[in-house]
Amino acid sequence: MPLALLALAMGAFGIGTTEFVATGILPQVADTYGVSIPAAGYLVTAYAVGVVVGAPVMTLLGTRMSRKSMLALLMAVFVAGNALCAAAPSFALLLLGRVLASFAHGAFFGIGSVVAADLVAPHRRASAISMMFSGLTIANVAGVPLGTLVGQAAGWRVTFVLIAVLGVLGVAGVLRFVPADRRPERVGVAGEAAALRNPQVVLAMLMTVLGFGGVFAAVTYIAPILTEVASFPDSSVSGILVVFGCGLVLGNIVGGRLADKRLMPMLYTSLALLGATLLCFSLTASHQAAAVILTFLIGVFGFATVPPLQKRVLDNAAGAPTLASSLNIGAFNLGNAIAAWLGGLTISAGFGYASSSAVGAVMTTAALLTAVASGRLERRQHRTASHPNPAPAPVPAPAPTEAALDRTP
Repeated sequence: MPLALLALAMGAFGIGTTEFVATGILPQVADTYGVSIPAAGYLVTAYAVGVVVGAPVMTLLGTRMSRKSMLALLMAVFVAGNALCAAAPSFALLLLGRVLASFAHGAFFGIGSVVAADLVAPHRRASAISMMFSGLTIANVAGVPLGTLVGQAAGWRVTFVLIAVLGVLGVAGVLRFVPADRRPERVGVAGEAAALRNPQVVLAMLMTVLGFGGVFAAVTYIAPILTEVASFPDSSVSGILVVFGCGLVLGNIVGGRLADKRLMPMLYTSLALLGATLLCFSLTASHQAAAVILTFLIGVFGFATVPPLQKRVLDNAAGAPTLASSLNIGAFNLGNAIAAWLGGLTISAGFGYASSSAVGAVMTTAALLTAVASGRLERRQHRTASHPNPAPAPVPAPAPTEAALDRTP
């Protein structure tokens, strides 16, 4: 793999760490500013909203820049946002810093996916995308736990300082290793937006919202599920989340490799297995061994969908992939927000914490049905392209009448 992919993975590691580390330092942040834990939770909400809004905004603003320059600029925005978080004298400025950092998220992964795919041969595009996303998955295994420990031991501001340093390394890596764009012409805003008229692009984004949203329907409430339903002690939650992170890493690798061979069958299989796993989790979460195993499998099957979904968007928006790729990253976060809301509704209705996983199973099943519809549409389009409508058969001449025969010399 080219060193440029490692540079992109480094940036993804920093972005993944800052996205999720806020959940581990919420008590310290609340104590600093004298706000409640639910109020401090707006740090997570603000980031998610910023990703959804920032992905198209930053991508469209960068249509006249080279992709390499835009990636470096996005990492610089990420550094500025985390530096503001580290120095914020008020909670409002801390929220502003989170939103600023989140504006780099969607566009970085969207543009980075395009760059990663262009660095390798066509039959390795999904593997290259998964290589970049490995930074995000490793962040869940190493970056977030370490950031939480640093925040608890040395103060949460130090955590954001270290994340800003990671961002500086990301800028340096992009500038040093990412090659200049191979395609000098720029598509422009109208060209990028035109790709969204492709129904396959829209269907792929819908799969993203429903499929990965199903993962977060369960993961958002994983802590109370483990402690209240499975009766694990609070001290065990972080260790089980590391198990979940290991599942993400494995699923990312497997999903990338298999998607390069047969993309749609890979999607059908991973979504079906994810839906079954989420349903089993909702039914057996009270059993500790089952809860740990299924948490790991949710990570595996959940992130196995990410490289093929991202490649699916790139393949169907080949002429102008940047905006579509960035919007698909926003779709992941939109799915997360919708799933967390729906899961919260079932919990509030008295169905228990594990019911959120059943919501995830329903969402994933809907994603599978969408994938099947997309596959059928694709096969129909291929048949139409390879077998165009034949020319109408010639109309036979009418048989000569008896009078005409009599006039024949």
